[in-house]
Amino acid sequence: MSKLWGGRFTKETNKLVEEFTASIQFDQKLALEDIEGSLAHVEMLGSCGIIHEDDVETIKKGLLTIKEKMNAGEVEFSIEDEDIHMNIERLLIEEIGPVGGKLHTGRSRNDQVATDMHLYLFKKTKEIIHMLKSVQKAIVKQAKEHIETVMPGYTHLQRAQPISLGHHLLAYFWMFERDKERLHDSLKRINWSPLGAGALAGTTFPIDRNLTASLLGFDTVYPNSLDAVSDRDFILEFLSISSILMTHISRLSEELVLWSSQEFEFIELDDSFCTGSSIMPQKKNPDVPELLRGKTGRVYGNLIGLLTVLKGLPLAYNKDLQEDKEGMFDTVETLTGSLKLLAPMIETMTVNKEKMYQAVRQDYSNATDLADYLVNKGLPFRQAHEIIGKIVLYAIEKNKYLLDLTFKEYKQFCDLFEEDIYAVLTPKHVVEARNSYGGTAFSQVELQLKLAESKLKD
Repeated sequence: MSKLWGGRFTKETNKLVEEFTASIQFDQKLALEDIEGSLAHVEMLGSCGIIHEDDVETIKKGLLTIKEKMNAGEVEFSIEDEDIHMNIERLLIEEIGPVGGKLHTGRSRNDQVATDMHLYLFKKTKEIIHMLKSVQKAIVKQAKEHIETVMPGYTHLQRAQPISLGHHLLAYFWMFERDKERLHDSLKRINWSPLGAGALAGTTFPIDRNLTASLLGFDTVYPNSLDAVSDRDFILEFLSISSILMTHISRLSEELVLWSSQEFEFIELDDSFCTGSSIMPQKKNPDVPELLRGKTGRVYGNLIGLLTVLKGLPLAYNKDLQEDKEGMFDTVETLTGSLKLLAPMIETMTVNKEKMYQAVRQDYSNATDLADYLVNKGLPFRQAHEIIGKIVLYAIEKNKYLLDLTFKEYKQFCDLFEEDIYAVLTPKHVVEARNSYGGTAFSQVELQLKLAESKLKD
């Protein structure tokens, strides 16, 4: 089978080279975008009088026929045709004859593939934004049910202060909100049209790049043809945002793994999101959050891979840029697969309220409130901090918690203590006392939920 570009060559391509350089195995994912771009391109060629209107209609009809066949699973792509662009052009010529060869007038595979990726990533980014909203809705639903569920808050994975579970969950809502905002902002840079930039320098034909941009829904066109065909910043930005997003997914997954362990027993994941052991019949393994945590590494790898490909490339197009697609496709699939599972897993998990409350009654996480108590009595905070540190050490030595100490024991450390210290030390009081904006007090969590719900309506 002769190559569509083979006029200058006297030998057939080495089969190993053909296999090594072909991209059809993965860039066939761009098939619909390639046809979409071609339909706009041929429409413009006709509008500018570059090819006859009869040829335009014939080519459009042929492209739509190929699209129908692809959707019906009736198209087989060939490695001999290297990539999705040459495969579709070959299919078009077979479908409508030599007139199909006019489609590539005023266009190069360099601006064609860039256009396809812009179209593809624009659609996928919007899908991911929508899926992130579903995860946020699941978080809000659980947070609403657990405004007054008290749990230990941690720093250094050591119990720090009692907090509302709703407050803890909403921290992830805001992480995902920032991810969503970053993705939405990136659409401005994804939605640039490279079509018409040609191989690197534009074209001699009187094309209308703004027309094709308008037909394809782009906001603007690249003003520099070299930049248009060599730019992969929009993919780098997507991979970077995706890496941050996967970091947030991984952190949440880690907590779900910890909380569902027998050591914590704070939550139980629904059976439909867990698996068992082939040898230990008692096991219920949190495989889904573990895999979400693990898949973060491949997304990081895709970002580092493309950064490495791009770092030494001279302008304009180089074959190295063929390596831009697989990482992008893999990241899209990893993200969409992860988000599809994350939302229902959060929504269906059950919370062991009693276990969480029991945990905050069996630690010293209310110690800061004792210090604040003394500060309110007029003692400098640093002095109060030292006194409470000694009380905690004393309680540990006596195998007691702060609520177990007698009033007499408190008095031996400081005369400022009064009987009301026991009310101050109860977990719910500790939570409610943190009523500053953005704090964990139940009323603040309710305000935060209203703000979160307003964000979901935007």
